[in-house]
Amino acid sequence: MISPRYHREVAQRYRLEAGKCKQCGNISFPPRLVCPKCKSKSFETVKLSREGKILTFTIIRVGPDKFSKETPYVVAIIELNDGVRLTAQVTDCDVNKVEIGAKVKLIFRKIQDEGKSGLHCYGYKAVMD
Repeated sequence: MISPRYHREVAQRYRLEAGKCKQCGNISFPPRLVCPKCKSKSFETVKLSREGKILTFTIIRVGPDKFSKETPYVVAIIELNDGVRLTAQVTDCDVNKVEIGAKVKLIFRKIQDEGKSGLHCYGYKAVMD
């Protein structure tokens, strides 16, 4: 992850903030400049629900170098209670017990360390209820 990009995404990664279109009510995560539904450019900031369910998932058994010691792990597409979908790692569980439709809660966790800069990168992960 590149440091400047990480800092631009702090609102989404730390507070789960999204953009809600003032014209049609569509919620975009991450926030956008133009609404994909009605093309409006007027948004308000909303906090997303931290609870949702797993729509689909995959088990990573051979991970990239930074995550090779954490394998196997689960990455899922999660639909939050407010309808927003996002991708997150599912942690603190037996990977063989993860299933579609399982209830999850997003939690704030350390994602990785960035090389020589010593930057600790935080964000959200999911845990099963």
